[in-house]
Amino acid sequence: MYPYVRDYCIIFIETKFENKKMSKLRKPIVQTRRDAWVEVDLGNVEHNIKSLKKFIAPGTKFLAVVKADAYGHGSDMIASTLIASGVDILGVASVDEGIQLRNTGISSPILVLGTTPDWAFVSAVENDIQLSIFTEDHINSCIRTYKRLDKKPVVHIKVDTGMHRIGIPYKYALQFIKRVSITKEIEPVGIFSHLACAENREITLKQKQRWENLINSIENKDKYLLHLANTAGIIGYDNINYGMVRAGIGIYGLFPDLQDKIEKKPDLKQVISLKGRISYIKEIPPESGISYGYSYKTGQDSSKIATIPVGYADGVPRSLSNNIFGLVKGHKIKQIGNITMDQMMFDITDIDNIHTGDIITLLGEDNGEFIAIDEWAGKLKTINYEITCRLRVRLPRVYTRS
Repeated sequence: MYPYVRDYCIIFIETKFENKKMSKLRKPIVQTRRDAWVEVDLGNVEHNIKSLKKFIAPGTKFLAVVKADAYGHGSDMIASTLIASGVDILGVASVDEGIQLRNTGISSPILVLGTTPDWAFVSAVENDIQLSIFTEDHINSCIRTYKRLDKKPVVHIKVDTGMHRIGIPYKYALQFIKRVSITKEIEPVGIFSHLACAENREITLKQKQRWENLINSIENKDKYLLHLANTAGIIGYDNINYGMVRAGIGIYGLFPDLQDKIEKKPDLKQVISLKGRISYIKEIPPESGISYGYSYKTGQDSSKIATIPVGYADGVPRSLSNNIFGLVKGHKIKQIGNITMDQMMFDITDIDNIHTGDIITLLGEDNGEFIAIDEWAGKLKTINYEITCRLRVRLPRVYTRS
């Protein structure tokens, strides 16, 4: 047992690994100095990995994406759970993210999925972090790094089959792969591409065809780890697994945009919850304005209002003002007035037995009722990824295990 300190919370965790599985965690002892927090259920992470693996062929490697602080869930704790759950490789956006994981004791393979600047190649190789390459400059950076360290950079070649973000265009990829394969200072281990519109079958199949035309032209292609499918590719398409899949949002219990276009879905459980304790309750007279700008006014009867210390500085968009609900003791309550930087208010007029210190759940489950992240995403006309990534500024993480 050891104390894990993160963002002003102390969590005592009993760690024991048997057959690559993390044993049940003790109930966390938390000291936050704030009555607002994010709860992360590590048991749901393990459950989601098992569910997603049912959609891939046996022997297919599994890369788990933990970039952006594991989509706001806390990459260091999430990474340990993923490795214990049988994940093969971790995917990050930058060398800094990879080094952060190394500093927490993660020794499994790590791949930088994004672009790495020349000056960061040495740090990556020193820390056994694999890199994505797709330009002649990247080849030259690898050569310089080898000459400096006498250690080959381990790389995956990124191919652009239609995303048009980064990667060597597929028409020129075969020549680039050959160039890398004969460069003695580089150790190429993988080739990959990324789906741009998994919700659009026609576009995806066009990308898949370009991808297969390329890989079928590669000599000794079996020596490379080939990967194309993201979460949407895993659950929405057959025969797209190749040697490895890369799951991101599915790990965290959320579905990509195509969920209404597939017949069979994995059983995924939302990992993250957002909660705050009531800091103040007041009775206010009829027809009273609430918060900045009086965007909400009460009715003709007196009202009872509860305040919690969660606001837009914590990642809750101000544009959700007057448009979301909370849960308290299994009751659904409306958020009222403009969400402020540090606080927001709820109407609890019709709920009895509510006191200062009671918990209001903004996202997650309470006494059988549930508020999904997708509800917020739908109101904001955005994706669930963005919501989870927002909730990472100053909210402490409390890690539990269901």
